Amino acid sequence: MKRTHLLPGILGLTLATCAVLTAQPSAHYPPGIEGIKAATLPPPGVYVRNYNFFYYSSRLNDAGGDEIKAADPNVFIYANAPRLLWITDWQILGGHLGFDSLVLLKYSDIRINTPNGRFDDSTFGLGDLFAEATLSWHLPQADFGIGYGPWAPIGDSSATDPTAPGAGYWTHMFTAGMTWYMDPDRRWALSALCRYEINHDHRDMDYRPGQVFTVDYGLSYAVTRAIDVGVAGYFQRRVTGNRGADAPTHAHDKVAGIGPEVVLFCSKLGLFTSLRYQYEFLAESRLQGHTGVVTLTRRF
Repeated sequence: MKRTHLLPGILGLTLATCAVLTAQPSAHYPPGIEGIKAATLPPPGVYVRNYNFFYYSSRLNDAGGDEIKAADPNVFIYANAPRLLWITDWQILGGHLGFDSLVLLKYSDIRINTPNGRFDDSTFGLGDLFAEATLSWHLPQADFGIGYGPWAPIGDSSATDPTAPGAGYWTHMFTAGMTWYMDPDRRWALSALCRYEINHDHRDMDYRPGQVFTVDYGLSYAVTRAIDVGVAGYFQRRVTGNRGADAPTHAHDKVAGIGPEVVLFCSKLGLFTSLRYQYEFLAESRLQGHTGVVTLTRRF
């Protein structure tokens, strides 16, 4: 009787460990990093944007979305990503050509039960590099943006240590999005920004992660010219199977979160500040937790 009850727990714990050790995060792009008006790129100029990303979880779910209590995870991740944007005056098909790049600085503290005992480690280091070319259009009632860029695995990676700051593989990321202003005064805005990632082989193991789709969306209202409030959400899903002898068996992990956001503009400093919190209400074959983002943007 005992063995009958213990076996599902042991199998679930093994799968849970694989999920954290080989598939967290699920993609290079962290869902929730962008919020309301995510698809709107700024007018021509040079900008610096700094993302501060916080993630906490004490729950790991199986493929059915049920908690695997035996895993007993405690995970905290902080990432700082300075991003340089240059939107040029050059136009292609009426859209402004832009370029941007960012690099991650990442701290991870992960504790989780495994079949071999409790894993407990933390690491701070340089993560991967992203560079992108974009086209953006601005109409009276809508903004549009598209882009393409690679993620380069310049950060340290590992086959067994999930706290390593680098993902360990190249990724092609394609982006398309739209912000729709629902009234003539452009106070109400509905936006969606979609990302699609095509991954290459992992350099530390026989494993190619499946392709990943992500959408960041938001509904916002401009209270004044300096204050926007709204609700922002995200959904991310691995849409193709993992490949390779070391690939985890959970091929289609997914997660969804939603929460409030406020954006403030300080005219004296020329600084936009975005504050956002999102609760993950759905997770399958991955962690379920809480996301917080503080973003600072300034034009130079």
